[in-house]
Amino acid sequence: MSTVLTGVAAAPGIAIAKAFLHEEPSFDLHDTKVENVEDELQRFDEALAVSKQELSAIKDETEKKLGPDKAEIFAAHLLVLSDPELVDAVKDQIRTEQFNAAYALNQVATMFINMFENMDNEYMKERASDIYDVKTRVLSHLFGYEATSLATITEETIVVAHDLTPSDTAQMNPEFIKGFATNIGGRTSHSAIMSRSLEIPAVVGTKDITAQIENGMMMIVDGMDGTVILNPTEAEISKYEEKRSEYLKEKEIWQKLVSERTLTADGTHVELAANIGTTKDLEGVIKNGAEGIGLFRTEFLYMGRDQLPSEEEQFEAYKTVLEKMDGKPVVIRTLDIGGDKELPYLDLPEEMNPFLGLRAIRLCLEMPDIFRVQLRALLRASSYGNLKVMFPMIATLEELRQAKALLAEEKDKLIEEGISVSDSIEVGIMVEIPSTAVAADRFVKEVDFFSIGTNDLIQYTLAADRMNERISYLYQPYHPAILRLIKNVIEVAHKGGKWVGMCGEMAGDEVAIPILLGLGLDEFSMSATSILPARSQILNLSKEELGTWVEQLFALDTSEEIEEQVRKHLL
Repeated sequence: MSTVLTGVAAAPGIAIAKAFLHEEPSFDLHDTKVENVEDELQRFDEALAVSKQELSAIKDETEKKLGPDKAEIFAAHLLVLSDPELVDAVKDQIRTEQFNAAYALNQVATMFINMFENMDNEYMKERASDIYDVKTRVLSHLFGYEATSLATITEETIVVAHDLTPSDTAQMNPEFIKGFATNIGGRTSHSAIMSRSLEIPAVVGTKDITAQIENGMMMIVDGMDGTVILNPTEAEISKYEEKRSEYLKEKEIWQKLVSERTLTADGTHVELAANIGTTKDLEGVIKNGAEGIGLFRTEFLYMGRDQLPSEEEQFEAYKTVLEKMDGKPVVIRTLDIGGDKELPYLDLPEEMNPFLGLRAIRLCLEMPDIFRVQLRALLRASSYGNLKVMFPMIATLEELRQAKALLAEEKDKLIEEGISVSDSIEVGIMVEIPSTAVAADRFVKEVDFFSIGTNDLIQYTLAADRMNERISYLYQPYHPAILRLIKNVIEVAHKGGKWVGMCGEMAGDEVAIPILLGLGLDEFSMSATSILPARSQILNLSKEELGTWVEQLFALDTSEEIEEQVRKHLL
């Protein structure tokens, strides 16, 4: 009899093969004291050196296979191995406590892992896995274990593990490894990101698959629905073989749309843009045929470092994106730090509720010197493409006016310095606070566009922390209140002759797309891999018909009823 497990759909596709249980080495860690401290320090240094050699080789191989952006993961691991905060802390424990190197490393690394895992930011939480990966590698050498490699697998398998490190995933050969499933993990984990690049179907976060699987057991991984089937019946195998065949045909159709404009069935053009965090994301944006950048999250230029990025660093990043997009619109959001994103080097005071505290535009207006550097860099880059500047978390007109005034001041200064600045920069705001959505008619007169940030808009409207799993049921993008706010923003903007985009996860959601199209959304910005499926879906939808149909949704009472109507009639 088959067993069905559910988890997080991390990478699309269907895999049907025998299981390969990938188990981590077991380390016997005790606080045993060493007699010769210098010998133990040397042993630790040697384990670090071998680990660095291995990671350098993996980095080079990954760069050849997947490109420099994916290889950056291992550059980060190499930095961890050289980080004095970690390395010196381990050596201090060896010197002062006479702990053996393995125990000292585990103590220090676990402290850092716990620190990252307790952060609210999903991105920062996932960085804990980087330290875990590095720790495991060094411990293996301290214990004299041979490093296990998935690269040696030469028959079709599905890898099952508690978790997969980036090193594990980078060494996978898609010819033989057809999919993977793990106990833990999320869509933003490195292994999930790399599985999407390798196009290996993956389901993560199944909780206990390793306890239910045996080596060689037949299994199915459905990376679209987040389902794993152990010991499938012949009927289930046949069903999923058919689903896999349909998915591969769909992918071929999507690929033909890469160079096409996004047109509805009745000939209306809507813009499909991509969300990016760094210049390294541009390859996927271009590969998937994005018609622009709807959100460049500039905070990633500020994170993972020990000081603020200079004006020159920022200018080069913005210039690169604008040039690569070759005249296509690029919406760059100004610094959005605070809430779940922290910059340790700013040394900001702790807040009882950081999501409602000094963050985003509030922080920038509080620290205008930092903000002015970014504005100068943006303005200098504006001559190299089609720049649109967007301010995040605007709650009042006063904030918007202050931000615009600073932008105007820096523009005047640059012109006085003889530096070229575009005279056609559009300025807009993120609509992510309910009061801003309600009062859109006040803001529309002072902006060129709105971009609806649904991730925060939903959590603020429904008073539901999107990071809190216990109330995740309240994170409802189709909730009648959310749809009413979106409808109001779009109607007000169009009445004022302005365009409206959306850069939250909702923009790439197959259920939401017909609703948003019917409401008149002009630009949908999403992860690059969602663009071609969304374009294919929109080709078969009539905007005019949806405009009439969507009105009936506002008579419904719940998110579930709305989703049911969309699935029943349009999916």
